[in-house]
Amino acid sequence: MNDTKEDTQQILARAKARAGEMNLPYAGALTPQEAWALLQSIPQARLVDVRTQAEWQWVGRVPNAVEIEWNTWPGGRANPDFIAQLQQSVPADAPVFFMCRSGVRSNAASVAAKEAGYAHSYNVLGGFEGDKDENNHRNTVNGWRVAGLPWGQG
Repeated sequence: MNDTKEDTQQILARAKARAGEMNLPYAGALTPQEAWALLQSIPQARLVDVRTQAEWQWVGRVPNAVEIEWNTWPGGRANPDFIAQLQQSVPADAPVFFMCRSGVRSNAASVAAKEAGYAHSYNVLGGFEGDKDENNHRNTVNGWRVAGLPWGQG
């Protein structure tokens, strides 16, 4: 148990340092592997997938993730109820890890959550599908799927 707590504290410290280096206003920036490790070691932590319903259905889902669209499908408009839906699903004192396709929408969600009182708000770098490679393809460079973490198809 001591090793897990030390590992957890080390991951959180790295995430905080990363956020500082990147000048991010929220608690930290996590790799997908770090987010998964924290989800395993912090029972109240939640992964919030902010992709669209279409992405969850057609690209894949992370088991037990809280799904709240940052942009609505169809149409791609900002979800005006995002914070209200977050507040209904995740306690404000819980560590919350936001993930999207590549880390851009989840960055915005992390900022919004921090501003709404979620002090333990983190972005998952690389998101679900990761950055594009030299051939303009995702799922080859980084991200949740490339890391081999749990997910399932629609």
